[in-house]
Amino acid sequence: MDKLRIKGGKPLNGTVDISGAKNAALPELCAALLTADPVTLENVPGLQDVSTMLKLIRNMGVTADRSATTPGTVHINAGSLSSPEAPYELVKTMRASVLALGPLLARFGEATVSLPGGCAIGSRPVDQHIKGMQAMGAEIVVEHGYMIAKLPQGPDGKRGRLKGCSITTDMVTVTGTENFMMAACLAEGETILENAAQEPEIGDLAEMLIKMGAKIEGHGTARIRIQGVESLHGCTHQVVADRIETGTFLCAVAATGGEVVLRHGRADHLDAVIELLIAAGAIITSGSGFIRIAANGRMQAQSFRTTEYPGFPTDMQAQFMALNSIAEGSAKVTETIFENRFMHVNEMVRLGAKIEIDGKFAVMEGVEKLSGATVMATDLRASASLVIAGLVAEGETTIERIYHLDRGYDQMEAKLRAIGADIERIKS
Repeated sequence: MDKLRIKGGKPLNGTVDISGAKNAALPELCAALLTADPVTLENVPGLQDVSTMLKLIRNMGVTADRSATTPGTVHINAGSLSSPEAPYELVKTMRASVLALGPLLARFGEATVSLPGGCAIGSRPVDQHIKGMQAMGAEIVVEHGYMIAKLPQGPDGKRGRLKGCSITTDMVTVTGTENFMMAACLAEGETILENAAQEPEIGDLAEMLIKMGAKIEGHGTARIRIQGVESLHGCTHQVVADRIETGTFLCAVAATGGEVVLRHGRADHLDAVIELLIAAGAIITSGSGFIRIAANGRMQAQSFRTTEYPGFPTDMQAQFMALNSIAEGSAKVTETIFENRFMHVNEMVRLGAKIEIDGKFAVMEGVEKLSGATVMATDLRASASLVIAGLVAEGETTIERIYHLDRGYDQMEAKLRAIGADIERIKS
């Protein structure tokens, strides 16, 4: 397996182009299953999870190819879809595969989707997806590790359409909101999603669906209203910039010092993170299509609590903890979303960080310096936090199992190297 080697202590200066958001691209690839017309997605990041999703929909008989001439462009045509099934061999490597359930069920009246495998950062049950689809009229059984969903057949033997209804989830669920929104676009009547997730990626998906002919209101709020239509058509849509990649680079510059412009970054998608970085001592300005950060000297440690958007994102917890580890003072971090999302702590302690864990709380005492060592990535965002720690550690840091990093960051080491980091990938 590939590794990253980092020699720390260098400030970061220059410009970084932020890639398209993984968490928008994955549901939008599934949204293309809702129509037999061609769909073009632009600004699609070159990530392992995206490659897995493309492989999954190709396995269904869909044509899905990256443009040979325009980087980041993917052409999808689900007119030839012949097998509405997501097998375990593909689903096990990426939980977002469950997003195929809603589009397949809405368009074909049936879907067979494997239950996702275990997740390192905690339990993410699919029961909310099942309950919502059942409320819309689907008959779903779970057997042999698969969700088998079907709509009742009419006298002519054809399966009917999903029925609009009101769905209130027991918890805020991003993929659940996305699945229900996609399914409701082709349902009969009106669907109202209560307690809906409000992430920018959901708003971006809604904008794509509207381009396809969907009737959606309220996206970006906790109450989304969808009026079903009989069919959707193709469109061209640009994937929104990745706010988590943006936040990761902001934390990296705050930790190392320097000045960096993040092109395509959206400050309005990162209010909670930027507010905390400014409180820590970073200077941040922004405008249309860019965020600029300047940092000089040691930051001040900041306590925070992860929560659903628009609060502080759980996907930024590990990266900000890396910054806190070398900041001045102490801080308390409360993780409310995933029960196992402090697995990076043991690896950061190997680098010299002072962190104690008590259930969902982490208490940190900033140290003046970290010391390079060999560490192991345990999940996607944990790997990013170790990169940040390696950038500030004295000596050499080696990060193993970086396939986690490749799931969510497009050419991260190349982008860092371009702004002054001493970092290289060691091929296995």
